[in-house]
Amino acid sequence: MNMSTAHPAGNRASSTVANLWNATRTFRPVLILLVALCVFLSIWQDGFFTTVNLQNIATSVAVLWLIALGATFVQLSGGIDLSSGAVAAIAGICLTRLLDTGLPDAIVVVVVVLFGVALGSIVNGILVGVVGLNVFVVTLASMTATTGAVSLWSGTRSTFVFSEFVNKLAVDDLLGLSMPIWIMALSFLVFLFVQTRTYFGRDIYAIGGSMTAAKLSGIRTARTLLIVWGVAGGMAALAGVIAVGRIGASAPQPDNTLPLSAIAAILLGGSALTGGMGGVGGTALGVLFIGVLQNGLSLSGAPTYWQQIVTGLILVAAVLGDRLQAHAGWVNVRNKLTRRSSVDVQTPVTT
Repeated sequence: MNMSTAHPAGNRASSTVANLWNATRTFRPVLILLVALCVFLSIWQDGFFTTVNLQNIATSVAVLWLIALGATFVQLSGGIDLSSGAVAAIAGICLTRLLDTGLPDAIVVVVVVLFGVALGSIVNGILVGVVGLNVFVVTLASMTATTGAVSLWSGTRSTFVFSEFVNKLAVDDLLGLSMPIWIMALSFLVFLFVQTRTYFGRDIYAIGGSMTAAKLSGIRTARTLLIVWGVAGGMAALAGVIAVGRIGASAPQPDNTLPLSAIAAILLGGSALTGGMGGVGGTALGVLFIGVLQNGLSLSGAPTYWQQIVTGLILVAAVLGDRLQAHAGWVNVRNKLTRRSSVDVQTPVTT
């Protein structure tokens, strides 16, 4: 009796492990690279595998993490977002201006995030989802225009921020971990739930797979894309709030390398460049890989420009991996169709 009851439990356990392993298929390469990089740096650099340094890595990628999560939904829908760095910068300027009005700090942060949502959905969402313009051109134009607006609004000067609430969000600790880490974890769980457990997440994948098929199946593609771009804008604005809190001032110029780093993290995580495949789990690993790599370069004393060079190389490698993955998928489908055709030809027809 004991042996007979043990077999089903063992089968269920092995089935669960197999399912978890299969679920890592899209982001398995970056997972292996991240583990290998951590092992290498822990041997090479004595100060790498310490609690302080690991927390530093997590907090240093908080801004990129938030932007990349929002950009993942854009990528899954078949788009690409080049404007997130500019949106984060203008959100920081908006934060400093609203704090001077005397509104409660918490209300100001909410308004700034809603401002990012409105900016993303009205500018990018309408032009891409409703008008149907090319997503690369739209986001490049909005990045350029928003960069100009940041310089105009800020007067090309940094503005110092004194806000206890913003400080708590960006710097303070909670239960031994800094608040940005808690914000990262909460946002990841929310995005993972939306991606895997809601009709909205299903619609994003459908649109990325085929816009025409999504429309024919009854999905309101324009509305879904408006929400997707609004979410991306809101996450970029939240990232801007965290960035302002960390440095204590709003930047007069956007960091336009942020969108490229986010795209690199998304592609490293296994999301397809053309949309319809991937997810936030792989994106999170991609962001951590970039953060760990940059931290390792910093510990070794490498100049900042080497970090930029390495990020560029990572982006090229990620695009190349996406191309190879797409080619392998097409070859697999073609082989299946070829085998099916040969079976149909060889099967005798009976009357």
